[in-house]
Amino acid sequence: MRSILLLSDSVNRRFLRMYNEKGIRLPNLERLAEMSVTFENHWTASAPCMPARRDIMTGRVNFLERNWGPIEAFDFTLPQALGKGGVTSHMITDHYHYFEIGGENYCQMFDSWELVRGQEWDPCVSRLRKKEIPEHKGKMVPQYWYNREQWKGDEEKYPSAQVMAKAAAWLEEHHDCDDFFLWVEPFDPHEPFDVPEKYLELVGDSYEGLLCMWPEYKTIADAGLDKEAVAHLCKRYLALLYMTDVYLGEIFQVMDRHHMWEDTLFIYTTDHGYMLGEHDYMAKNYMPAFNEVFHIPLMVHLPENRHAGERIQALTQNIDILPTLMEFYGISSQVCRNPVHGKSLLPLMEGKAEKVREHAIYGYFGKQMNITDGRYTYFRSPNQENRPLNLYTTMMTDIRVYFDYSNISGDNCRISAPEKITGGQFLKWTPYPVFKVPADAITDYEDGTLRYVRLFDWEMEDQLYDLETDYEQENNIIDSQPEVRHRMEEMMKAALREHDAPKEQYVRLRFEEV
Repeated sequence: MRSILLLSDSVNRRFLRMYNEKGIRLPNLERLAEMSVTFENHWTASAPCMPARRDIMTGRVNFLERNWGPIEAFDFTLPQALGKGGVTSHMITDHYHYFEIGGENYCQMFDSWELVRGQEWDPCVSRLRKKEIPEHKGKMVPQYWYNREQWKGDEEKYPSAQVMAKAAAWLEEHHDCDDFFLWVEPFDPHEPFDVPEKYLELVGDSYEGLLCMWPEYKTIADAGLDKEAVAHLCKRYLALLYMTDVYLGEIFQVMDRHHMWEDTLFIYTTDHGYMLGEHDYMAKNYMPAFNEVFHIPLMVHLPENRHAGERIQALTQNIDILPTLMEFYGISSQVCRNPVHGKSLLPLMEGKAEKVREHAIYGYFGKQMNITDGRYTYFRSPNQENRPLNLYTTMMTDIRVYFDYSNISGDNCRISAPEKITGGQFLKWTPYPVFKVPADAITDYEDGTLRYVRLFDWEMEDQLYDLETDYEQENNIIDSQPEVRHRMEEMMKAALREHDAPKEQYVRLRFEEV
């Protein structure tokens, strides 16, 4: 038995034809959909990138306890669980966040792994010799402008194209092997939306303005983007989706040639979505937890095309991937040393269960708390002080920085009150000692770098949306539906209990229960 997880970054499901008839034609993904079970009500739990991956790797919702960070010392991961059942794991990715501060211990859990260099901020090319960056709209990180010189003019050298090619080569080499798990993770369509010109032509892009390939994490107005620039960024995003799909075909060719569909489980999903003008927002992280970021695609191909073409309405989340793979390989849940929040999806696909959960909880650490029952989405605001709030960790790292005691002053400061940090067995679900870092000990930057401390104005308003009549989440019905609001409040409290939330979360979220 073999399994493959294809994890593309930042996929907005409204651009996919299998979820939206107006979406782009992606031949390989559409073929996969024809051979797969498609999940209609699938959600991210923790966001953004590394929190979402920790959810997948551990089968647990982790945004209740900390922000962007590593696999913790007390975590028990998917590759480790599969290894207990004799399954060999391999990762191929160009997601460079795994290899910088704040992304520790993810790839190291696999039996083997490969990294393709060059995406975004990846410091793979020296900037000793200065290069001129052209005038542009939006964002442009100098490091990336240097990196892209490695593949300029040769689309097969683009990082995501290399990831797919390496995955196809690995499958070709191991097509006659059994009991393996292959994690294939292209960074695309994550920004920057950098593609060869021919793909822009294929999606009908006619933009003639300044270079514009990398949206800032701002509203359209704050970013100074006109309609033409926004339309161009959407076309670039579509082009990147299309290019990734083209190279996915290389993996499918190997699977076709060796009849691997007959005994291989294939999962396609994303870590989170991405906003491209919806609600006048670009990107992610700083806006409410709208569907475009948290309601994500999931397709699962079962061996021998079982249940191909079926669609499932039941609520599911990416934390369900770990227990699904464990059941597929016949590995007992008892091998996991930590409680798992996820549920196997095999009973849903085999028609043995109608649902695996009543609700799905999701969000960012220290921000609004969000929940859906499949019909409604409810966003609950914290109290005015957003306190008490603690970060629990064994590793004092954040994205690209340490929570470093030696760096408690100056521009790179992360810890402003180290005397408030304590250690102990603070998490009720594990005896492992952790650091307890109060929000009061962490500096609040004006630029919002540590957004779990500083709240935006919109976060002080509860929101309720009816997805059946208002999927775009344009009309907040929080005041007109008191019975639904009360039901969702009770559901949220139940979800906090089920997911081992620290007690202070109830207080922060204005619940009486502690």
